[in-house]
Amino acid sequence: MKVRGKRVLVCDCERTMTLDVKRLASHLNTTEPFVHTQLCRSQIDSFREEAAGGEPLLVCCTQEAPLFGELATEEHAETPVSFVNIRERAGWSEQGNRAEAKIAALVAEAALDVEPTLAVTLRSDGIVIVYGAGETAVDAARQLARRLSVTCVLSDAGDVLPPAVADVPLFKGVVRKAQGHLGGFEVTVDGLAAAAVLSRSALAFGPGRNGEVMTCDLILDLSGGAPLFANGSKRDGYIRAEPGDPVGIQRALFDIADMVGEFEKPRYVTVDPYLCAHSRNEIVGCDLCLNACPSGAIVPDGDHVSVDPITCSGHGTCASVCPTGAIVFDLPKGDALFERLRVLCATYRAAGGEDAVLLVHDARHGEDMVSMLARTGRGLPANVLPFAVNEITQVGLDFLLSAMAYGVTRVHLLAGPEHADDLAALDAHADLVDEVMTGLGYAGERVVVARNPDASDLEETLYQQPVPPPATASVHGIVGDKRARLNAALAHLHTHAPAPRDIIPLAAGAPFGAVILDQQRCTLCLACVGACPTQALGDNPDTPRLTFTEINCVQCGLCRNTCPEDAITLQPRLDFTETARRKALLKEEPPFHCVRCGVPFGTQSTIERLVDKLSGHSMFAEPGRIEILKMCEDCRVKAQFETEQPLAAASRPRPRTTEDYLRERDQPPRPENPGGNHQRPKDQRSTEE
Repeated sequence: MKVRGKRVLVCDCERTMTLDVKRLASHLNTTEPFVHTQLCRSQIDSFREEAAGGEPLLVCCTQEAPLFGELATEEHAETPVSFVNIRERAGWSEQGNRAEAKIAALVAEAALDVEPTLAVTLRSDGIVIVYGAGETAVDAARQLARRLSVTCVLSDAGDVLPPAVADVPLFKGVVRKAQGHLGGFEVTVDGLAAAAVLSRSALAFGPGRNGEVMTCDLILDLSGGAPLFANGSKRDGYIRAEPGDPVGIQRALFDIADMVGEFEKPRYVTVDPYLCAHSRNEIVGCDLCLNACPSGAIVPDGDHVSVDPITCSGHGTCASVCPTGAIVFDLPKGDALFERLRVLCATYRAAGGEDAVLLVHDARHGEDMVSMLARTGRGLPANVLPFAVNEITQVGLDFLLSAMAYGVTRVHLLAGPEHADDLAALDAHADLVDEVMTGLGYAGERVVVARNPDASDLEETLYQQPVPPPATASVHGIVGDKRARLNAALAHLHTHAPAPRDIIPLAAGAPFGAVILDQQRCTLCLACVGACPTQALGDNPDTPRLTFTEINCVQCGLCRNTCPEDAITLQPRLDFTETARRKALLKEEPPFHCVRCGVPFGTQSTIERLVDKLSGHSMFAEPGRIEILKMCEDCRVKAQFETEQPLAAASRPRPRTTEDYLRERDQPPRPENPGGNHQRPKDQRSTEE
């Protein structure tokens, strides 16, 4: 059968799954497929024949994906092959005989074409620093030195015997800080000293130097102390193992030994600086992404933030908490994540599926958990739709509310142990979704953050926990940015709500709300308009006016922090009325007219406040001086020059020219003084005296 232009190869894995192919074909609106029983073994020629046709293939098996991929590459490299797991995720279940709707949904989702994410290139030449104490670090460095260029820095030399052959450079020192990335690390060491060649029964070292910087491509941290990076597991090229865990050390050595050459990593996020609400004019409004990033890849960059794609580990919380959508998690690229969600839910519902529960998980811990349930337990219930993402922490408010709008009764977010300290944002999203859904009359807990549960606990929760009634499902496509997705989902949920409310109060920190203006304080300086990153606040070029469009407001606080008169207060809430979609007039005043020329400028309140505040100032104490404040820019300058300048100097003397001296020479001598007191020229008196 063909789905979205891809030939789908179905296998029931030696009849361990019950597949009703007629219903499956009907749900997918396609021809009835041939069901293989051993596609990866006795029926492998069937795969070869399909691959020879050149059409894209979708194989309903992930266990043997390496085999199928190898065959396709060797024999028909031009044939695209993708895979979907219908066995552990649906067929191997206590309710597998009722899973046709789920299988159809999984196949339809997997048949989507996802645009590849852009990548950045990293290069490692295999230069490694092994940092640790005693023989543990030295032995690891020697083992690694057979393949890579290794330097060993000992935080404590302990009882290390001097090597007979100096096969690894040995130093003593304490790492003060480390920075950089795979292929470009810088390690600052205090007390750095090289091992002395005269070492006999114990290692001796020369004098230590503080602040020495060492560069390397890779770091193996066996110190057992605090990680050299804020989140060591999220920094490419930095591998950490506990010194008392020999198995973990060997695993780390195997991993780091392969990190030589060029590597590509996804460019996880993109940033639109024009939407960023971080700051304006050095006044900070939003710093959610800065606080959420565990790898330190996000830094302030003027009025917005920037993300270092090399340091970024793909955690995704930055995009999850960004209220404006300025940061977009681009794995998968574009709207592919939401299109997958829409197709999955729509196909499941069209196939007769009911009470859909979305199990969102990552491709590591989550896949292992689903496989364990299928192999050792009851498997996933027929109404639980597994949904894989790159990182569980990338899930945002727009995704959760869109899932509710698509008819999902509850979303389970399956968090692994590596996310134990990164769930604050998910908890906040879950609380806000429940707050909104409850406010609209949708009863029951809608989002569950499952913190590293064991398989039995997860199984019991999925089978025993009653599901709340779903919302009337929407089929709207995903168009626009994050705010557009949020508004579309909220509008649908409100339209079909059991008990709709026009206004729902929300807790502080919610990215929805109103701006409350103190009319007495506001002078219509409009500084808030220039600070608003979403154009929720607006002005009018022809008259002093301040408007507000509530649906655009993200409650970033830039307007409040910028206002010089403290006239703005934020009010978190959801307003579903038409008023929220229109420009509301917050304040308007007639302009003040210049007392000299009559040209309008400023506002009445601004000029009156200036006059009131400066009336007693010494610079405006003289009569008429205060009137300058009531003049426009041009008239103010003219008035300044027309008044007597108290600090003006004496008139500048006229320059004397040659003509002046010649004219004076030709003039007749002056008559003597009447009193006979004739004065001689100065030069003559000086000579006689």
